[in-house]
Parts: sequence; structure tokens; C-alpha cells
Amino acid sequence: MTGAAQTILIVDDDPSLRRVLERALARDGHRVLSAGSAETAYTLLESQQPDALLLDIQLPTMSGLALYLAIIHRWPHLDGRIAIMTGDAEGEEIRKWVEQDRCTVLRKPFDLREISDWLDRGLTARRRELGNG
Repeated sequence: MTGAAQTILIVDDDPSLRRVLERALARDGHRVLSAGSAETAYTLLESQQPDALLLDIQLPTMSGLALYLAIIHRWPHLDGRIAIMTGDAEGEEIRKWVEQDRCTVLRKPFDLREISDWLDRGLTARRRELGNG
């Protein structure tokens, strides 16, 4: 687990998966924000600045990849702190994405430990960049 409490935004249209992730991350000491749509996530980002995002690729009105690009364009400091969650990690679109962008892909179903490990690595590296660890 990381040292200081970090804010994590979960973007997934599956309410049961969001609840599982919310509970697990809160148990690990994180502050958790949650959105069931791209629009809700973008609105949250306008007022909140999470330390990391877990972003589902299959969202109702906009693909997670399109949302990722919109987020990175508007908030470039989040580049490298977003993990894409998908059940289709072998799909052509995802393979191209992984080749072009430095975005972590978490394959569903994943173990909650994978999320914790990704957060620990990413947030620890971020603190080093900022000179806080």
C-alpha cells in the first residue's frame, strides 16, 4: 500500500464492479471517486484531481479510449496514471492502443492485487518525480 492517501477515480458502467473496486481501494486507504459514464467522469475531473484513474474501455456513450484521449488532452499531468480495464485485451483496437500509448491495460477479470500493485508502482514513481519519496 502507498504511504499517503491517494485519490483514485473509477470509471466503469458496471455498478457491481465499481462497488467492489471502491471497497477494496477504500480498505487500502485510498479516497475513491466513482463514475458510471464518460460524461460523469469528465465532470468530476473538472472539480477533482485524482492521482490515478481506472478506466473501463466499454462505456455506454463514448469509448474509454476516446475518454482517455480527452482526459490526456485536457489534463496532460494524468498521462501515465490511467489504467484501461478491458475484457478484450487481445482485440485489434487494444493491441494498437498499447503499442502507441504508455497506458497500462488491466485484463478483466483481474485480481484486486493487480490493481493495488499498479497503484503502488505508479503512485510511488509519481512521488519520486515530485521529490516526495
